[in-house]
Amino acid sequence: MLDATLKTQLQGYLTRLQQPIELVAALDESAKSSEVRALLEEIAALSDKISLREDPASSPRKPSFAVQRVGTSMGIRFAGIPLGHEFTSLVLALLQAGGHPPKVEADVIEQIKSLPGQHDFEVFISLSCHNCPDVVQALNLMAVLNPNVRTTMIDGALFQSEVESRQIMGVPVIYLNGALFGQGRMSLEEILAKLDTGSAARDAEKLNAKEAFDVLVVGGGPAGSAAAIYAARKGIRTGVVAERFGGQVMDTLAIENFISVKATDGPKLAMALEEHVKEYGVDIMNLQRAAALKPVEGGVEITLENGAVLKSKTVILSTGARWRNMNVPGEAEFRTKGVAYCPHCDGPLFKGKRVAVIGGGNSGVEAAIDLAGIVAHVTLLEFDSILRADAVLQTKLRSLPNVTIITSAQTTEVTGTDKVNGLNYKDRVSGEIKRIKLEGIFVQIGLLPNTDWLKGVVALSPRGEIEIDAKGQTSVPGVFAAGDCTTVPYKQIIIAMGEGAKASLSAFDHLIRSSVESASAPVAPAMQAA
Repeated sequence: MLDATLKTQLQGYLTRLQQPIELVAALDESAKSSEVRALLEEIAALSDKISLREDPASSPRKPSFAVQRVGTSMGIRFAGIPLGHEFTSLVLALLQAGGHPPKVEADVIEQIKSLPGQHDFEVFISLSCHNCPDVVQALNLMAVLNPNVRTTMIDGALFQSEVESRQIMGVPVIYLNGALFGQGRMSLEEILAKLDTGSAARDAEKLNAKEAFDVLVVGGGPAGSAAAIYAARKGIRTGVVAERFGGQVMDTLAIENFISVKATDGPKLAMALEEHVKEYGVDIMNLQRAAALKPVEGGVEITLENGAVLKSKTVILSTGARWRNMNVPGEAEFRTKGVAYCPHCDGPLFKGKRVAVIGGGNSGVEAAIDLAGIVAHVTLLEFDSILRADAVLQTKLRSLPNVTIITSAQTTEVTGTDKVNGLNYKDRVSGEIKRIKLEGIFVQIGLLPNTDWLKGVVALSPRGEIEIDAKGQTSVPGVFAAGDCTTVPYKQIIIAMGEGAKASLSAFDHLIRSSVESASAPVAPAMQAA
């Protein structure tokens, strides 16, 4: 199951085990059970602190296996074969169950240990999903630290009957005690915030008590990270408030155009960005969404959704963008029930089915190419009369036998009952409304800037982008902006980083000039007399 290189690496990791652990397998006579048995035997042979035993009665899901510290009933289980993106989840589970300390803040550990009640989680994943490991690893850690937490990772491609019965058409999907708990990427902090209802009020109290910043960056993507680093290196008080550190890049799978790095992926880049920002002592306030911006004397106030107010002399807006919706009847109703936005994550759930991809740009054509290798048939619909993707991608797409391309097509409705069963589109040449029967729709039509909360305060373009000048200055003095939320063309990671650095330098220049102007202002007569 594991090649020689991977075995050597894993053996090195397992030297960090401090306590003995056991793998308890629930297997049957299937081929997949044989694969799981082989994998577990290989792992157990790599460390004298790991034992393996089979107990068919330990779980109704077969194949599956538990990872637990010897002498405990630690609640970590993998239903399936955790390779691909989930291999890291398995390695971390082994290490943490074996007593290796997690890289988590002490207050988060205490919050996990203090959770009251019984929590039985099930998380459905696909092995090609790059969003799923965050959820699996967060829940596994909670199960290590709190005996009242149990969690099972379930490979949706292997346990199709459960996927069908629960009508799961997007991953990750989390169930808690049998009820739907969450969908999509969730960090450990997000899960805890949802379980611990008093955490929001505690957070707001802590945030309100913070002193004013010199530079406050709103947004933690590439632009915001670069802005924070450049500001902190000037030795000034810098903060980052972000709804999700890493931003949109967290949803990007392959990155091959980041200069000097031949290949990486979004989560890895986001982790590197956060580590770099932390090197400079930047105050990172994660899982916080900005709700309002207000210019005040001496600076700017940012009000958060939890009611907290942060003060700063200057602000850099780097709120990024989100997936654009079709905004047609049925889209919202059938989201995660056939309407999806990530072909890498959700594609395996549509194996052997008919799907559509909406959008003929690079993202749409790449999605159609990827899906064509999994599903029965792909129909790509493009609003324009021609595809806009790079020529090499179009050539590849047109070479695939199970792909149909329809241009001048305006999607008008998503149809279905309990889940998607088709879509209607308007032929923009003839005006005729046509229907396609299918079971999945992947929307790939670009991004929208996250600037709704700034309307009426900061000048925005007709597309909702923040209007900036060559220095990143917005229409509000002391407020700068950078990245995909602005009017700067070409939404690329490397461009966003450069814009973030530029906005930060401009904010620093503004601080210097403001202090000089304040110092040189004429003194009032009454003060002179005093």
